[in-house]
Amino acid sequence: MKEFIETIVKALVDQPDMVKLTEIQGERTTVYELHVGEGDLGKVIGKHGQTAKSIRTLIAAISAKKGKRAVLEILE
Repeated sequence: MKEFIETIVKALVDQPDMVKLTEIQGERTTVYELHVGEGDLGKVIGKHGQTAKSIRTLIAAISAKKGKRAVLEILE
């Protein structure tokens, strides 16, 4: 899942080398902390938050099939 998220985000931003994704595993939930470069936060969030919402929906659907919950936190 981590590689999937990184691939999507790196395709969206101007500074793909600045993308850092941390995965924190819990018993039932996995938290992904996404750090992007300065100025790229808007590209990941998108207009009215639609891009971030779409990414989170994909992650939730994939995680649900695996019987877990996933949360994506987007940080600059």
